[in-house]
Amino acid sequence: MMNKITALNVFRRVVEMGTFKAAADDLSLSQAAVSKNINELEEFLGIALINRTTRRMSVTEAGMVYYGQICSVLDNLDAADQSIMASSFTPKGRLRISVPMSYGLITINPLICAFKRRYPEISIEVILSDTYVDLIDQGIDVVIRGAGALDDSTMRSRPLCEVRRVLCAAPDYLAKAGQPRQPEDLKAHNCLVYSLSSSPRKWFFSRGEESAMVELRPATFSANNGLALKQAAVQGLGVILVPAEFVSAELADGTLIELIPEWRPDTHALFAVYPFHKEQSQKVRLFIDFIAKALQPR
Repeated sequence: MMNKITALNVFRRVVEMGTFKAAADDLSLSQAAVSKNINELEEFLGIALINRTTRRMSVTEAGMVYYGQICSVLDNLDAADQSIMASSFTPKGRLRISVPMSYGLITINPLICAFKRRYPEISIEVILSDTYVDLIDQGIDVVIRGAGALDDSTMRSRPLCEVRRVLCAAPDYLAKAGQPRQPEDLKAHNCLVYSLSSSPRKWFFSRGEESAMVELRPATFSANNGLALKQAAVQGLGVILVPAEFVSAELADGTLIELIPEWRPDTHALFAVYPFHKEQSQKVRLFIDFIAKALQPR
């Protein structure tokens, strides 16, 4: 006899993961078990939910309508479960979290560890990546990133903090290239850029009511990771603009020197982004509340 809740969960994950194999791996089931649940659900409903061939699958129009309806039902069931768990102070379940590589290691992952200590029965998987993450396709509950405006109506976001950045370089580099006195001077310097930025060669600064945008010359060194840029700057390869947390120790011991501190680099807003159907998930709410509070200025 078909287990209706299991079949609904299987169907949901097949739609979200895109293949029977991916859903099977995600749910720790065999592909045969996934197929059996989908077949039984379609037989029960009397309608095809998924078209599949030996090479590919696609969700039918009826399947997409059904998917949208069952997500809210399953999330409400999960919310009811989590509510009861909360009353006994024992939140449980799995949480998949994606965070940027460098900022994640330095700032976010220690907070995730603290969250895990507070809620030991929540199982956590951390995915460290600086590249764009598709939450639905990869089955991720929350991603921490500089989201900007969301162009996907299936996503929700919550602002967490402003990330302060610092412009700096090594004494050896400055002894050879000279020290910039204003943003415009950076055009003559070797600036090391973060290649995943939406505008890697445009740096923005402000001083009181004044603002400045500097378009840098082509970089001789770029990287898709902030810590790699810091290592290059320490070796005297050029000027970097990175989150203050990355270089706090180097600025304190003089390995790196802050440049034109009267001009403030623009900050980057950090967001928690999650699928809309996770809004009722207690695990997701607990985690985002915890991270948001921890990142507030003290």
